[in-house]
Amino acid sequence: MNELRQPDKVITINLPKVTKQSILITGFFLLILFISSGILEHDFSFKITLLKTLLFIVGYVVLIILHEFFHLLGFRIFSKVPWRKMIVGINLRLGIAYATTNVMMTNQSIRKSLLFPFWMTGIVPAIIGLYYADGVLIGLSSLLIGGAAGDFVMYMELKQLPGDWLVQDDPEKPTLYLFAPTTEKP
Repeated sequence: MNELRQPDKVITINLPKVTKQSILITGFFLLILFISSGILEHDFSFKITLLKTLLFIVGYVVLIILHEFFHLLGFRIFSKVPWRKMIVGINLRLGIAYATTNVMMTNQSIRKSLLFPFWMTGIVPAIIGLYYADGVLIGLSSLLIGGAAGDFVMYMELKQLPGDWLVQDDPEKPTLYLFAPTTEKP
């Protein structure tokens, strides 16, 4: 069979809707984490300095890069995708950073890859920020938790399907193509 098989399901992310969700999630976590930090430290003071602002900007760029790296690492760990088959970049038109591959992955493995950055660049820095009462880390973790809104939307859509379905990521759009398992030989 030489012709390409049509996907059984297509998941496309509504970026304006996800952006609104991201802002709400970020605000919620900023509030919760700063209140938690204040309760843990018994101190609700908040100072903005030039150094903290610069650390925040640099930290945000670094964590966005790490977020995409953790998607790639997830592809490698959970789907055994070769490094040379992975792509990372920024889509300036859509205003998003992305990590992708042209290798098909199982639904079960891509779901793990979708949430891996949330834990590593959102939750881990939040815990460290709370432990050290570091407002910069708390702010950054809130942004990265909120920034994972698109990953969560994709995860929730994928969770509705069996784990053995195959998933092809679109290299240019926030779209996933899903294929039910088949017994046909290629």
